[in-house]
Amino acid sequence: MGDAYSAIGALADPVRRRLYAYVVANDGGVGREEVAREVGVAPHTARFHLDKLVGEGLLAVDQRRLTGRTGPGAGRPAKVYRRADAEVAVSLPDREYDLVGHVLAAAVERSLGGVPLGKALVEEARAAGHRDGTSYDGKGGELDRSAGVLAERGFEPSRAEDVLELRNCPFDALARSHTALVCGVNLDYVTGLLEGLGCTQACAQLDPAPGRCCVRVTVEGR
Repeated sequence: MGDAYSAIGALADPVRRRLYAYVVANDGGVGREEVAREVGVAPHTARFHLDKLVGEGLLAVDQRRLTGRTGPGAGRPAKVYRRADAEVAVSLPDREYDLVGHVLAAAVERSLGGVPLGKALVEEARAAGHRDGTSYDGKGGELDRSAGVLAERGFEPSRAEDVLELRNCPFDALARSHTALVCGVNLDYVTGLLEGLGCTQACAQLDPAPGRCCVRVTVEGR
């Protein structure tokens, strides 16, 4: 496996970056042909870049029959690429420590002026989300636009019908040590984001589970 600097450099290539982004957006892993087709490159080009990403420790490989069949005639297992379990660097997966840092610093500063710290944290996290929401110019429905902003912030949203699950916590290291604090910031940030986007149906909910962010976005009634 390459070191962290080499891994970061591996994503300087725009084709490789697109391939990486497509793979990590799919929870179950994807085959080379699918990645090549969706990204718009030749299969041999996809294979070269995907194997490079595996060598750098950014992707992992499983063996699986992509036909869904088993037994004689089912064909040989194929390489299926997925995101590697290890965090190679603070930016892979995406981390946004500057965002949570600004929220915490602003809240502490206001608390020194007499505002209760808990109240200041809620208001600053929601304000940060509201700013991101109002500045976003993407199109689509509420969940589509929410996913657009959350993807830019590194949450890796994955949509299943009327639910957005956030497969990455951009504040992971801090969340491990201060879970309740960071989960509260996440919830308030996403709540503010939805308000900034003008959402009337989508809402943020705490729904912690291993391997993903503690917040998910749902359409009311779901």
